Amino acid sequence: MPRLLILYTGGTIGMRPSPAGYRPGEGFAERLATQLAAHGGATLPGYRLVELQPAIDSADLTPEAWNRIVAVLARHWDAHDGVVILHGTDTLAYTASALSFMLGALDKPVMLTGAQIPLGEPRSDAPGNVATAMQAAVAPGAPREVCVVFHDRVLRGNRARKVRSQGLDAFDSPNAPWLGEAGIDLRLGQASALPGGTPDFSPVAFEADRVGVLHCHPGMSARLAEAMLEDARLRGLVLLTYGVGNPPSQEGRLLAGLQRATARGLATVNLTQCHQGRVHQGAYATGAALNAAGVVAGRDMTPEAAVTKLQVLLGRGLAGDALREAMSRPLRGEMTLSTP
Repeated sequence: MPRLLILYTGGTIGMRPSPAGYRPGEGFAERLATQLAAHGGATLPGYRLVELQPAIDSADLTPEAWNRIVAVLARHWDAHDGVVILHGTDTLAYTASALSFMLGALDKPVMLTGAQIPLGEPRSDAPGNVATAMQAAVAPGAPREVCVVFHDRVLRGNRARKVRSQGLDAFDSPNAPWLGEAGIDLRLGQASALPGGTPDFSPVAFEADRVGVLHCHPGMSARLAEAMLEDARLRGLVLLTYGVGNPPSQEGRLLAGLQRATARGLATVNLTQCHQGRVHQGAYATGAALNAAGVVAGRDMTPEAAVTKLQVLLGRGLAGDALREAMSRPLRGEMTLSTP
């Protein structure tokens, strides 16, 4: 019995060059087998490859694709010791975060990886990334959670971000330690492991227009911000503020809009725009006012984790105070509660 399920969902890893640029290529199964044979061969665990049809264009990813991925995992879960998901890098961090919240506690590892250079191209990072993900998925002490494996790093899925558009070390977890690292040996840490359990394969009732992102910037329009906050379809909002969580005052208009939105049930999560660090809502008066407006301090969550957590929880039926409460605490290790 193959030890691993490899689910190919699309992305750069399976593309081929053309006069118009990289395009999806045929014969992925054969190309993958050839490259893996040259990159470890018999030392790699056996696998079964399943190709998602139709494949996902990473830039056009929609939440419904996550339900498609989970449905495939449900069909093959019991027959394998671990899962490797091959995914386009543009939205890989979103999918890793979403799957962590959809599946919940796991009894085996799920490793997401991809490539910056297509499989079979000169200097491609694809064989190394896939081989490391396969080894990590069956290693003793492998984290039984959703992870991102990229450039010899094993990262918690809902802590990972794409931090470089062209570098091969494209992914990192700026606010959390790596779960493992591949050097001469594959080292997997135990201290940060999440409790295991039985995964939840039930589909999520995603709906468009329910989650938005408001990015604060100098000169932002109070009118446009108010229009967004007054949209009755909006049920969850990620607010990206300055520093430790400070929004512009806009003469009180933004705060008033947030208060009205909270009163009608909107759950707003405040995140810092900084690459590293966390929201400390209350360090300054402008941030403290958000507490009074019912805005949730997102601490050190990534934007990808906050957006997908809102989408999944809304799709599971949470709203209002229950949604705000769930957004304020870690569900799958996506935030740190301790005071900095």
